[in-house]
Amino acid sequence: MSELTLTVMRLGFLAVLWLFVIVAVQVIRSDLFGTRVTQRGSRRQDARPQQSGRQAAAPPQQRGGQQAAPAGRQRRGAPTKLVVSEGTLTGTTVALQGQTITLGRAHDSTIVLDDDYASSRHARIYPDRDGQWIVEDLGSTNGTYLDRTRLTTATPIPLGAPIRIGKTVIELRK
Repeated sequence: MSELTLTVMRLGFLAVLWLFVIVAVQVIRSDLFGTRVTQRGSRRQDARPQQSGRQAAAPPQQRGGQQAAPAGRQRRGAPTKLVVSEGTLTGTTVALQGQTITLGRAHDSTIVLDDDYASSRHARIYPDRDGQWIVEDLGSTNGTYLDRTRLTTATPIPLGAPIRIGKTVIELRK
């Protein structure tokens, strides 16, 4: 083997080694300090979590070409908000206006969970055609629980039933 080939192989090996070290340091850093929660832009303002009594007011979004039931014509006894009742985001409220709500550690989730037991894309909550809300686990590692039952399929959510993702508990309320 020529001297040039040997030098190029050594430099390539050194570059791969440094890349491995940098990635390892980033993983350790994220485990120690958690994920960074950034402020979302104004285009997602209608679905962002609000504190306590404040709720977002925006028109319902379209899903699959059909418009969800308007807020003025909701069926009686239907939930109007999603409330975080336990965890680091206790008191956070999201108005239910026909949009899909995503839960997880990812920065673009509707509710960003800073929880070691939550996946980046953990679960989603969405309305079906009958106006009932459905919770679906998105293949998370630690699972999503509805009333102490681990979800394996998309499941309707009863009013007030706790949805547990790690240390966070979420409920649908009027």
